[in-house]
Amino acid sequence: MVGSRVLSFGHYQPSKVLTNADLERMVDTDDEWIQSRVGIRTRHVAAADESVSDLATKAAEHALANAGLTGADIDFVIVATCTALDRSPNMAARVAAAVGAQAPAAIDVNTACSGFPHAMALADQSIRTGSARKALVIGVEKLTDFVDWTDRTTCVLVGDGAGAAVVVASEEPEISPVVWGSVPEMGRAVRIEAPSNTFAQEGQSVYRWATTALPEVALQVCERAGVKPEELGGVVLHQANLRIIEPLARKIGAVNAVIAKDVVESGNTSAASIPLALSKLIERGEIRKGSPVLLFAFGGGLSYAGQIINCP
Repeated sequence: MVGSRVLSFGHYQPSKVLTNADLERMVDTDDEWIQSRVGIRTRHVAAADESVSDLATKAAEHALANAGLTGADIDFVIVATCTALDRSPNMAARVAAAVGAQAPAAIDVNTACSGFPHAMALADQSIRTGSARKALVIGVEKLTDFVDWTDRTTCVLVGDGAGAAVVVASEEPEISPVVWGSVPEMGRAVRIEAPSNTFAQEGQSVYRWATTALPEVALQVCERAGVKPEELGGVVLHQANLRIIEPLARKIGAVNAVIAKDVVESGNTSAASIPLALSKLIERGEIRKGSPVLLFAFGGGLSYAGQIINCP
């Protein structure tokens, strides 16, 4: 085996939906203001007794079922999250136990919103080097635990959810080499820091950087994968802001791709946003099996990562 491929995706969102109209009754905002700035209409909010590992486990079980596998088949669990309340045991170990994995490597990755493509790259590299055979890769967040509901600039943005992928060894590589990096001088532009432990960001700085610098990096991902932008069947960017997603897809020339816009109904779910959005597109049959899909995200640090996968 010389590569890896994604066998399946799965996702989970809490049942409670918070609309813009609901937020109008909580804070000084309105539907037009929210939609015109970020494109969000609704977001899902987890129950108080629903933990990050609960969300991750449900998405993992969905992905395993779609792959026709059980937890006992998995030898590597990797969870991308920045909202775990507990330090130890980590989320990966909790999910591994919940799905019945036998003796897997179990690690967490925290690069905030860019966590899933980072985790996907680590799974791919582990399989390529023979350190793993079947990996469960999960992006999950419960951002509503860390939001200031009196701050209208941030509370309208976030939602909870999880997405997962099963990645397995393959004779031909179907996950491209990752392009990743960071911008250290902007490291605090997106943050959840003590003592407040509330989500904060320098929104305008992040927006300018994302709309000007990221198209070139996304094109580097395509070049490294040997895929022309017009050949992409899907573009799944971090679901932070519709005003970032749509221009970036246009700038790279992804003229034939389905563009994920799950931010409209899910808000910003950080590390969960890419697998959550792609799992929904696959479930609805909107992306053709085998077509190349660009995954690309940016987040805390200010980190970024992306790769192209073949759609399962």
